[in-house]
Amino acid sequence: MPKSRSGGGLSGTQQAAKFLGVSVLAGAVLAGIALPAFGALGLAAKGTVEGFDEIPANLKTPPLSQRTTILDSKGGKIATVYSRDRTVVPLTDISPYMQKAIVAIEDSRFYEHGAIDLKGVLRAVNRNAQSGGVAQGASTLTQQYVKNVFVEEAGDDPDKVAQATQQTLGRKIQELKYAIQVEEELGKKKILENYLNITFFGQQAYGIEAAAQRYFSKPAKDLTLPEAAMLAGIVQSPSRYDPVNDEEEATKRRNTVIQRMAAVGAVSQEEADKAKAEPIALKVSRPKNGCITAVSGAGFFCDYVRNVFLTDPAFGKTREERGKVWNQGGLTIRTTLDPQAQNSAQESIKKHVYKSDAVATALTIVQPGTGKILAMGQSRPYGFDKHETQINLSVDQKMGGGAGYQPGSTFKPIVAAAALERGISPTQAYSSPYQMDYPSPISTCAGNYVNTSGEKLENEDESEVGPYAMKEAMAKSVNTYFVQMIAQTGTCAVTELAGKLGVNRADGSKLGTGPAIALGTEEMSPLTMAQAYATFASRGTRCEPIAIESITGPDKKSIPVPKKSCARVMSENTADTITALLKGVVEDGTGQQAGLSDRPSAGKTGTTDGRYAAWFTGYTPNMATAVWVGDPAHAKRMIDISIGGQYHDKVYGGDTPGPIWRDAMSGALSGRPVEQFNDIVIPDPPKNKDRDKQDDNQNDDSNDSNDQSAQGGVSAGNTSTGNNGGNENNNSGGFGGFPGGNSNQGGGFGGGRGR
Repeated sequence: MPKSRSGGGLSGTQQAAKFLGVSVLAGAVLAGIALPAFGALGLAAKGTVEGFDEIPANLKTPPLSQRTTILDSKGGKIATVYSRDRTVVPLTDISPYMQKAIVAIEDSRFYEHGAIDLKGVLRAVNRNAQSGGVAQGASTLTQQYVKNVFVEEAGDDPDKVAQATQQTLGRKIQELKYAIQVEEELGKKKILENYLNITFFGQQAYGIEAAAQRYFSKPAKDLTLPEAAMLAGIVQSPSRYDPVNDEEEATKRRNTVIQRMAAVGAVSQEEADKAKAEPIALKVSRPKNGCITAVSGAGFFCDYVRNVFLTDPAFGKTREERGKVWNQGGLTIRTTLDPQAQNSAQESIKKHVYKSDAVATALTIVQPGTGKILAMGQSRPYGFDKHETQINLSVDQKMGGGAGYQPGSTFKPIVAAAALERGISPTQAYSSPYQMDYPSPISTCAGNYVNTSGEKLENEDESEVGPYAMKEAMAKSVNTYFVQMIAQTGTCAVTELAGKLGVNRADGSKLGTGPAIALGTEEMSPLTMAQAYATFASRGTRCEPIAIESITGPDKKSIPVPKKSCARVMSENTADTITALLKGVVEDGTGQQAGLSDRPSAGKTGTTDGRYAAWFTGYTPNMATAVWVGDPAHAKRMIDISIGGQYHDKVYGGDTPGPIWRDAMSGALSGRPVEQFNDIVIPDPPKNKDRDKQDDNQNDDSNDSNDQSAQGGVSAGNTSTGNNGGNENNNSGGFGGFPGGNSNQGGGFGGGRGR
């Protein structure tokens, strides 16, 4: 330990330290002002700057990361997201008390010195030499601002943050040079404004506006003297002087700041004494960051917006570039979410499915003709607690969703549309037996499917025996009818149309090519099905789903967003015919419980074998909605189950998703104009008097196929390129005859239980 000389003088060690410290720091100052190089002082060691003139002349100031506000289509706030909670404000919107307090405690000679306070440097060196350590710093507000810029540029990278804050001579010299530049270019008021906007005040609050809101729930312009002094005191050590966790320590620090303000003449001693006598009166606003705070259950839509931003090249060439823009924030994103539709969707979901139920539901509403996503919700809330999840059950895996769910018979309208596009008449009839072998051969995009293992399928009820024409087959969701239809068209016609409709597997893999695809065996998301049905509603024009209407940057300038992308994928006549068929489903078919009483609607039910999933997807001319109910883990069968307080021996697409769809659409459309479909009349075929009376049980939307091994028996090893044509039946002489037989699910063609 260094010893003092007799008479109180400095020891030899202390004198050397003082001399060296003064020489080095004063030399740095002089170098910044006059000397051409600093390397001659012997500072060019590892980790230091080799030459003062070699330091880049311009400090690159990164945009300050700020809050991003996500709005609905009407301008209402959905959520606020940020990597750093900050709102940049001009100096005129910062309380004069705050300005005076930060100057008094951090750099009382701020308005008197230049970038570097030489007097302060010498005083600090002398104090440090006397103490034999580092008792006092000498950074001006300008230098502190420069350091904060380095920290901001480092972002959340711990290594870069460590480099930005390292206490090396090289880093100090770098700060000095940049400080000189900043003083010359910005001036005192702008430096003070920038400093107050960039510095960290603890409790996740960056910048004075966020700090004022966090601790006192008020804007920075309204801060009082004691409030401003408390915040100014936090800057030196946000953890030590945190008033939320240690009010006593924070009060002592606040009073130190107030007394310092009086000492430098920023306030009178009388004002200071009065302010010090006041207790700290916090009104803390807890951090509200991220999609978990979204209103009206829109957390998953909020997360979808984020994923759209991070994946769309419109917002940057690479994901890293897009991520940087997102993290910097300061954006105002107006989305397509319609508050009326979103509220109605959530109310319907809460009414019909409880978050604690063994199964869940997800719902998405899309606007035909634009692709705008109007609502997106689910029964399990966005969160981390029990019965909550961060998986968006409405979207594909790459956008934050799961692996998808078999849509069952809601896929049948796509099969019918492909057949109509190939010239097959809506009056086309097939024998449609209760049971039958999968037809063989059937043409596919990869050759021919051949039923080498004798795979069979059957209808839900033994009374469902054809012949049927398309209208009745769609209303009753007759499995054997649609498999006979895909045998005539070939599966390639269906998969090609599905591609045009944007219908893809939720996990990103290719659609299967076997005939079981007609029964909805491929796992898909509600958003995918909603936008496909929106194509029928818009008379054959398919629009890419969009979630973002506009974006304004931190500079209040508009940022380009992806434009509406629409294309005709089928004829108007085909789309209108599908609508006519699906109107029959809700009028007198399996979807009667979903029908709307005040306007025309169309839709289709679907339930998978084993009842792991049930659907209703439908539309009016101005909204298309897909509702899925099931176990996201594909493990819980919906048999002998209570959902939303209602017991079901078996769940059907008509009795559970159907009412959810009806109530969501009723509220979403309430008060909006009643629009009409372009009606097409499909003639009924001649009645077959000898045919047994059919069972019109409207709750029956089943399709016996093996749910869990949907594609196995179809596309794996059952194709042959040696056969041509497929199993065609032009029905010129009546109804096609395909063999029936005993049911044998075998290797599983699965998935769509039908209605």
